[in-house]
Amino acid sequence: MRGIILAGGSATRLYPATICLNKHLLPVYNKPMIYYPLSILMLAGIRDILLITGPRDIESFRGIFGTGERLGLKFSYAVQEKPNGLAEALIIGKEFSRGQDVCLILGDNIFFGHGLPALLKETVRGMKKQGGAYVFASNVQDPERYGIVEFDSRGVAISVEEKPKKPKSNWAVTGLYFFDKNCCEIAQGVKPSGRGELEITSVNEEYLKRGELHVNPIGRGFAWFDAGTHDSFLEASKFIATIETRTGYMVGCIEEIAFSRGWIKKDALLEMAETLKKTEYGKYLIKAARGD
Repeated sequence: MRGIILAGGSATRLYPATICLNKHLLPVYNKPMIYYPLSILMLAGIRDILLITGPRDIESFRGIFGTGERLGLKFSYAVQEKPNGLAEALIIGKEFSRGQDVCLILGDNIFFGHGLPALLKETVRGMKKQGGAYVFASNVQDPERYGIVEFDSRGVAISVEEKPKKPKSNWAVTGLYFFDKNCCEIAQGVKPSGRGELEITSVNEEYLKRGELHVNPIGRGFAWFDAGTHDSFLEASKFIATIETRTGYMVGCIEEIAFSRGWIKKDALLEMAETLKKTEYGKYLIKAARGD
């Protein structure tokens, strides 16, 4: 399975903070926002990753991650010329995916949960076993902002709708999607919506028509943030700060994940920590390397 992070868009809702800077490079508490979606792919065991962003920002991301080798990953990069919709990421990533299953995650989505690694592992296992599409739904207070899924009395998804004026439920599809090898072909058949965008909801609708859309509601014990507004951005930062302060463990620490999975050795982790030794982040990496 290969991973795609979509980190494009103009982020006008976060102006003026994003006039000259990609929002995914803004810090959510103590690390760049992009670390959090990357950490989800890593926790899912995905090491071959395509990062899609706008033409202005691609070199910034390349400067942060390079080839990905220092994390035991393989990074590729691609440009989305204009924010033409989330489904375009699958079209741009067609050559990268090469007929393999794909996990697409939005660069401004942050997930947290004690059982998250197990949930991701179970999802990957389900993909290998029966294919189709696996998405997650979270209960929200403002369903008009999201792609909304409707369930029947048995808890089976029966419809998905993008930013409905009259939502049929409060269950929003999060920005984490697991698709089988057919996703790029399906995305290429998507027609622009009334907003002029290629909606990822249209891809989900096609899988639903085929009887291959699996929706997993995530409830208590999990937190999901779509950090696309000033309020949600601040809320996510406060949440991460509280978790890390109370538990002593970092959320979205990509170096620690790479080390714990055996993708990099102790010496490599300590070398990265050395450059950050005057920061709390660097001190945390040293503790992780020592097993403290």
